[in-house]
Amino acid sequence: MRRILNSTKLNRASALAVVATATMILVSADGSGAAAEPLKPAAITEPATPTIYQPVIQPLQPEAEQADGAATVEEAPRVATLAEMVALQPQPTELSRELNCLAAAIYHEAKGESLAGQLAVGRVIVARSKSGRFPDSYCGVVFQPSQFSFVRGNSLPTGARNARQWKNAVAIAQIAHEGTWRSPVEGALFFHAAYVSPGWRLTRMARVDNHVFYR
Repeated sequence: MRRILNSTKLNRASALAVVATATMILVSADGSGAAAEPLKPAAITEPATPTIYQPVIQPLQPEAEQADGAATVEEAPRVATLAEMVALQPQPTELSRELNCLAAAIYHEAKGESLAGQLAVGRVIVARSKSGRFPDSYCGVVFQPSQFSFVRGNSLPTGARNARQWKNAVAIAQIAHEGTWRSPVEGALFFHAAYVSPGWRLTRMARVDNHVFYR
């Protein structure tokens, strides 16, 4: 009988030892689980704090704001015709010597022609002054000997000028000088009246009103 009891106690003690050992193993596993367990998906896919990954470059403004900004930047009005461009030009009370020479050439050579014809004449003088083949100023081009028939010596004609035509010539001179409107014969360096035939061996570009232009 004692042997049975002792055996039973021994079995119970063994069972308790096994349970205790298992418990210690489980406790040990919980303590090292961060290294033993696989990383949780959330730890991989969870984004970092938004303030860390915000773009440094500011986003583009909305289209409505861009349109407003463009309107404030583009101050110069849009024009559809050369006549509108002429109407927008200021009329200074006094012209610089260079601009006066350019306006005088436009006036005396083409005052009775269209605005495009006047601009074509003005742009020839501008092109000559930049070509390296002629004097490098408007007055130098205009007063170069045997170039413009309206020039007498070293002075411009002093006769009365038609107010409206002179105003147009001044406006066209400013446009030609600034290059804000393209001439119909842009790049031309020579022209003559259509009623003469000088026999020039030059490349003819086109006739504009009463002048034929060459380069």
